[in-house]
Amino acid sequence: MGDNDFRRELGKQLRVDSVRVSAKAGSGHPTSSMSAADLMAVLLDGHLRLDPAQPGDPHRDHLVFSKGHASPLYYSMYKAVGVISEDEFLTYRTFGSRLEGHPTPRFAPTDVATGSLGQGLPIGAGIALAGKRLDHLPFRVWVLCGDSEMAEGSIWEAFEHAAHYELDNLTVVVDVNRLGQTTETMLGWDVDTYAARARAFGWHAITLDGHDVEAIEAAYVEAEATTGRPTVLFAKTKKGSGVEAVENRPGNHGKPLDDPNAAIAELGGRRDLEVTLAEPDTSAPVRSHSRVELSLPLWDLGEEVATREAYGEALTALGAARSDVVALDGEVSNSTKSEMFAKAHPDRYFEMYIAEQQMIAAAVGFGVRGWTAYASTFAAFLSRAYDFIRMAAISRANLRLSGSHAGVSIGPDGPSQMALEDLAALRAVHGSVVLHPSDANQTARLVAELADREGISYLRTLRAKTMVRTGKDENVHIGGSRTLRSSADDQVTIVACGITVGEAEHAAARLADEGVQARVLDCYSVKPIDVAAVRAAARETGAVITVEDHWPEGGLGDAVLEALAELPDAVVVRKLAVREMPASGTPEELLAAAGIDHEGIAEAAQALVSAPV
Repeated sequence: MGDNDFRRELGKQLRVDSVRVSAKAGSGHPTSSMSAADLMAVLLDGHLRLDPAQPGDPHRDHLVFSKGHASPLYYSMYKAVGVISEDEFLTYRTFGSRLEGHPTPRFAPTDVATGSLGQGLPIGAGIALAGKRLDHLPFRVWVLCGDSEMAEGSIWEAFEHAAHYELDNLTVVVDVNRLGQTTETMLGWDVDTYAARARAFGWHAITLDGHDVEAIEAAYVEAEATTGRPTVLFAKTKKGSGVEAVENRPGNHGKPLDDPNAAIAELGGRRDLEVTLAEPDTSAPVRSHSRVELSLPLWDLGEEVATREAYGEALTALGAARSDVVALDGEVSNSTKSEMFAKAHPDRYFEMYIAEQQMIAAAVGFGVRGWTAYASTFAAFLSRAYDFIRMAAISRANLRLSGSHAGVSIGPDGPSQMALEDLAALRAVHGSVVLHPSDANQTARLVAELADREGISYLRTLRAKTMVRTGKDENVHIGGSRTLRSSADDQVTIVACGITVGEAEHAAARLADEGVQARVLDCYSVKPIDVAAVRAAARETGAVITVEDHWPEGGLGDAVLEALAELPDAVVVRKLAVREMPASGTPEELLAAAGIDHEGIAEAAQALVSAPV
């Protein structure tokens, strides 16, 4: 048979296998897989360049299923190229199988987890950006999107950024099958309107019949030959294609076919076609990374330095010591101070503008290619990209986030700019680290330590200057803390972080004048918290006050409570936090209004010490 005949047969095989594996699992999305089967059959036969036995090959193409629910098709493709055996194929969606309901990197050729719609394309754009601007390798990124996810704003953030960065190594295939989960999509089969929108963003757009293998082949060749801009194919398809009982019929989303055997027979029965993928282009050399001794900026005790300034200087120094470090920012680099890195290392700085979802996605994409990415914006605005952060954890991504201008201490900008839920949100991410240093030396050391840490990390920085209390040679590390003052006569422990550390120290001095001895613990590592130090202080003083520039839910106070939960003897704990919606004002006024300034802390400590047991 000729190539196109082979591709048609391969498309039918992918449909049959999608039906089979969903039927065996008792769940899945076979109809969503069937619509894109011809598109992926042609991709496999001559266009996708990779050696499945070498998923870490830097020259290989990348395939991202943004419509991750089409996993029956995804696994059927890798079965056809010999990565998945028949026995493993039939473990789909079972406990312990690496063939999960939506793809994750547990299945080795998979770069990132998908399934939360609207994320695969932004991450694919990040991988393509790394290939073009950092790796300088000729690999191509292929992304399969569904038409339903074209309603996601993150898709259009990706369209804008990919065009801006002229990512001609990115090809997006949109499976326009018209039917969503519950209703028809907004545009249905109007591929011309989709294409007009893409062209308005600066893309090369092609419309085609997604079941015509000749048209698909021509479109891929055209995409590969296009330079200076990314290409998108809007392919008109039929959901459930090839099986009359479900083809282009609503109500069949996300469930196996009622009569899989009849469907398989209608498709011509099982096939065992094998595909040999095209070889990657290895003509370009792989960039090697260099490291030299890190010379961190450190400050003298008593200096007044904003932790955001320390973040910028430390990141810049890290970039000088390590050529794998890159920085991204959401168009507030003069506030987060990543602008220092941008000026020193312009080839490794990426402006992501006011598009926090794309910023996180690009950072994840850089990580796929082995780059050490730091992404920064106002802490409050990371909430826009929270689902991307959550999915990054599922992707086993290594992501370093910096959020500046947190809490009421930012002052007159008002509550829209005051992150008061960020510690809770980031603590809830699986395997995350959450840090809130109180001074510049802590910040610098933590920035450096994050470079080699796996998983999701978050560093909260401050707008205002704070006094340097940590010595240049002190051991600052993830999971650590600092005891600012203590004595054998301490009656209460004040646990603080960030801006409240100075307030706690001031309160302790006032309390001492009033005859109350207070221990002050700086828990710059909120997750993991220094359990040993917190428990020791609680046992020795018998009472604990936590004070944070954050809502009372989920932040430092709750981290302390968790650390104390398993103590055999109860310890009295009082949480001081922002409990009323703040307004504009000076930092001093706002801290006082929230009861987390030195006076509020001292009053709470006096009341706690004076109260009967």
